Amino acid sequence: MSTSYTPMIIAQVHIQVLPGHVDAFLAATLDNARHSVQEPGVIRFDVVRQADDPTRFSLIEIYRDAQAPIAHKETAHYARWRDTVASMMASPRTSVRYEAVFPAPPQWEMPGGADAALEG
Repeated sequence: MSTSYTPMIIAQVHIQVLPGHVDAFLAATLDNARHSVQEPGVIRFDVVRQADDPTRFSLIEIYRDAQAPIAHKETAHYARWRDTVASMMASPRTSVRYEAVFPAPPQWEMPGGADAALEG
């Protein structure tokens, strides 16, 4: 049996932060992430740091549809993040888009919903 889903948009953003700016970058990024998971089009918004290099981060953003990342970039919290961290970058951020293969889209929801993410 085949089930049809609206294709999700998955983006992994790669960021290297200048040494000495990691704490400020992380504070701004966590503020953005906590607001982002409250957007109706955002399924997940993960912030991860490279284990062997604390200046390298990835944002793993999972959106319900193609309109959701556009709406995300129109929010006040995204503009605040973008403007705050611009001077903290060691190099321009890059991103890669992915398609979900497994698990099925309904299983991508953040465990406990956005409220659980806000508690962190």
